[in-house]
Amino acid sequence: MSSKLTTFLSAVSLLVVSNFALATTSDEEAAIKTKFVGLGLQATSIKDTPMKGLKEVSTDRGIFYVSADGQFFIAGRLFDLNNNMKNLTEVAMQELRLDGIASFKDSMIVYPAKNEKHRITVFTDTTCGYCRKLHGQMSEYNDLGITVQYLAFPRGGINSKSFYDIQSVWCAQDQQKAMTESKSGNNVKSAQCSAPIEAQYKLGQASGVNGTPAIVLDDGSMIPGYKPPSELLNILAQ
Repeated sequence: MSSKLTTFLSAVSLLVVSNFALATTSDEEAAIKTKFVGLGLQATSIKDTPMKGLKEVSTDRGIFYVSADGQFFIAGRLFDLNNNMKNLTEVAMQELRLDGIASFKDSMIVYPAKNEKHRITVFTDTTCGYCRKLHGQMSEYNDLGITVQYLAFPRGGINSKSFYDIQSVWCAQDQQKAMTESKSGNNVKSAQCSAPIEAQYKLGQASGVNGTPAIVLDDGSMIPGYKPPSELLNILAQ
């Protein structure tokens, strides 16, 4: 047999094996996604983890783990004991949050600092008391060099009153004015538009938001709840 033929047959064999492996992986992932649907979870991505035989599954309700064969499901956090107890789950969540925030860069309501030193993203609702307190101190955050950008997280959920209230803010001609009016307890003229309120809310759910305000820092880490301007600045400066 000629060397050229041998090389050709080897290449064909390698291609067949590779395609079989891809098909197998695709079938396994499809099966895992189907099982997650049965749990009420929508799997958006499935990745290998540093732990052999364990898969990381990103869903619309956060990150979970499953055995490669889809038999065992784990709801919890994964730590690397050989790397100073590195929280691998939180690292994955940070990436998820940052990717999601980037996808909404043109649909956030932003209060920019003139001399920006830090930028935070806040999942907000128009009715929660601490959201209103944070917004009432907006000039103080901005004066400290903190730019605040808002994503919508109506606490009542999709199609609730709070959903339509915050949608009216996003659809207002002057969004900043409407946000301030709404968080001052005043009614905002009802409006509808293509603002991605539902998508932003779902990102919050996937990101681990359980209440508002929820503050996401530049590295993707999240601080639940309100933080006064000076305290937040100290956290950002660390």
